Amino acid sequence: MPLFFKKDECFMQVIARVQNQFKEKFALPRQAGLTEGLVSTIVFEKEFRVKEALRGLEGYSHIWLIWGFHDNKREGWTPTVRPPRLGGNKRMGVFATRSPYRPNPIGLSCVELVEIKETKEQGTVLVVAGADMMNDTPVYDIKPYLPFADSIPHARAGFAGDHEKDQLQVVFPESLRSAFTPKQQEILSSLLSQDPRPHYQKDPGRLYGFPFQGKDVRFRVEGDTLTVCAIVPLEGDAQ
Repeated sequence: MPLFFKKDECFMQVIARVQNQFKEKFALPRQAGLTEGLVSTIVFEKEFRVKEALRGLEGYSHIWLIWGFHDNKREGWTPTVRPPRLGGNKRMGVFATRSPYRPNPIGLSCVELVEIKETKEQGTVLVVAGADMMNDTPVYDIKPYLPFADSIPHARAGFAGDHEKDQLQVVFPESLRSAFTPKQQEILSSLLSQDPRPHYQKDPGRLYGFPFQGKDVRFRVEGDTLTVCAIVPLEGDAQ
């Protein structure tokens, strides 16, 4: 489906879509790369299932994905937004943030290219790690990540500050860990440490929950500590 720009007669087409377990925004990583073990699959639209278009991509460890915020619940944009990083209490310019509510709802993420995989039904797909996108997110372009040009060690982070300071301590009782494999436990703990709650919800008595690997993970947060309270099988879970 073509996207924008009427004034200059430009347009962008969806070349692929993301497939993963995140059917809603809750607990989705806030930025790419924060949960490295989280795997997604990039499935190309039929028109773009051309293997030759990926020739040489296997030599890169990471790629850039240019994608669209397809699940925005409101239309339009405002010049200022309330960044979650600032607790949702202070407004900053939209172009100083990564808010999804932009003049053009485009996202940019650097992800690890785990594998270029051949499949019978979907053709050649890309298996990536560390994506911060929902299931069915449209992808408009893919470019290789170039360490010598794209990495700037001395860059400043602005008001985004130090990510490590914002992480929660996760208490994951041993009695609940058997619901997941060790690798799944690691990924889940990483997601939880990023505080998946909406930033306007800080009630320590509230029980939150989100689906993960066919189960409902329920937790509470008090101060800087998140405690997993229950793991409940979802309908259709084989266990």
